Amino acid sequence: MAQAPAARGSTRRQALSTITALAALPALSAVPLASFAADAWPAKPVRIIVPFAPGGGADGSARVLAEVLAPQLGQPVIVENKPGAGSAIGVAAALQARDGHTLLMGSNSMVINPALNPRLTYDVARDFDAIGMVSQQPLVLVVPADSKAKTVADLVAQAKAQPGKLSAGNSGTGTLAHLTAELFAQETGTSLVSVPYKGESALMPDLISGLVSMGFLNLPSVIVHIRSGRLRALAVSSAQPVAELANVPTFRSLKLQSLEVEGWATLVAPKGSIPPEGLANLEKLLAAALQSDTVKKRFDALSLETFTRGREATAQYLKAEGSRWGQVVKSRGIQLEN
Repeated sequence: MAQAPAARGSTRRQALSTITALAALPALSAVPLASFAADAWPAKPVRIIVPFAPGGGADGSARVLAEVLAPQLGQPVIVENKPGAGSAIGVAAALQARDGHTLLMGSNSMVINPALNPRLTYDVARDFDAIGMVSQQPLVLVVPADSKAKTVADLVAQAKAQPGKLSAGNSGTGTLAHLTAELFAQETGTSLVSVPYKGESALMPDLISGLVSMGFLNLPSVIVHIRSGRLRALAVSSAQPVAELANVPTFRSLKLQSLEVEGWATLVAPKGSIPPEGLANLEKLLAAALQSDTVKKRFDALSLETFTRGREATAQYLKAEGSRWGQVVKSRGIQLEN
């Protein structure tokens, strides 16, 4: 996919120097930890680092779980936002936290970033203990309300008739929205121009006005614009239809199974920082919370779906996701802006 000049400022250019500095950090999983206290874990307040600004799926998931888990853990659970550099700053902060009481609410970006920037030295499998998956939300392929494309087939036909003319807006180079658009171009044999913005909120006005032809956006951020008629939804990336968009087809139903994509959140801890008994208890409490009506209702209000997997299955899932998106980055020749 061709890269357009950065829209309203490059999404990550200003953060590259920060990423480079973070990349110089040694692999912290090898740093010796203090001996675990004899007291049952946790012995003090627990911190969940969210590597994004407030709002969004990972942040919402963390705040709901913090409220639910605190009484059961017998300690306050504090959510701390550390945004920047496509989540690399928050991930690095979690790795450096060797207090034994810090967790990370990770997302797709934590497995994508190492493929985008080889200078990042962390490895998810090596440096983190998986606790469990938490939530997921689909992406929605949307076009402006006045677009001639009424279906995915219309959009593909339009793109093929005008190679390199249609633009796909995204929330930054290497984000899930960007990589999904790259997959779309690959699977449909089309040529699109990638237009990165500094987040979905910056993209939205240009998408609604028609300055951008299309975009793969998170369901919570576009649902209000779809309902108001400012945007038209052509397909959802989930395996099953979305209740809020009951008449919108899935990519699976359109024979585009490779475009089944979920924006997910997962709870992990720096490798070896929490004793096995603490990890096992967290895994159990997380699973119970995600099965509760309280959490399901709270997530539903955020347009999130609970996503329950145990520690081992989560570790395998994160590895598979890293491999999947790493292949997309390599095959499409995606690089961060200089």
